[in-house]
Amino acid sequence: MDSPFMEHVARGLVRNGLRVVRFEFPYMRERRRAGTRRPPDPGNVLRRAWHEVVELLGGTGDLVIGGKSLGGRIASMVADAVGARGLVCLGYPFHPPGKPDVLRTAHLRDLRTPTLVVQGTRDTLGSREEIEAYGLPQRIRVVFLEDGDHSFKPRVKSGRTERQNLEAAIEAVTGFVQGL
Repeated sequence: MDSPFMEHVARGLVRNGLRVVRFEFPYMRERRRAGTRRPPDPGNVLRRAWHEVVELLGGTGDLVIGGKSLGGRIASMVADAVGARGLVCLGYPFHPPGKPDVLRTAHLRDLRTPTLVVQGTRDTLGSREEIEAYGLPQRIRVVFLEDGDHSFKPRVKSGRTERQNLEAAIEAVTGFVQGL
């Protein structure tokens, strides 16, 4: 929750007038405490963590939930159930690394919560070409960041900078939330 990526995005959203609350899944808290890497918790534990955070915040009301990669994926699985006003996924993992035929999109077809996905065009977990072929529902808006990877970092030869892509992501999220 305090990676340079998350720090930059959170500060940018706050700068734009949005309230941001960050949390860690149990496996990430344990990584921090023990100083060792461990795999993510089972899906039910991750979904329960989202429910607990929403409850701690007093319920949804005007709450827009989301996250980076796995955090956004799990948020997409609970958004309807918690009554979120909106959903933001930064670098959604549409498929596991190196397995573009193992899609993580089935639940997205029935998702009712207005959704914004911000994705790098070169994201190895879902490139622009792959995503455009998925036939996602129109209520899921996808904003592509030119030459960005899974963390939105472009190649030097693209002429873009990581900061430009992060700022573009912040502006896309701000506009989406303000438009809800």
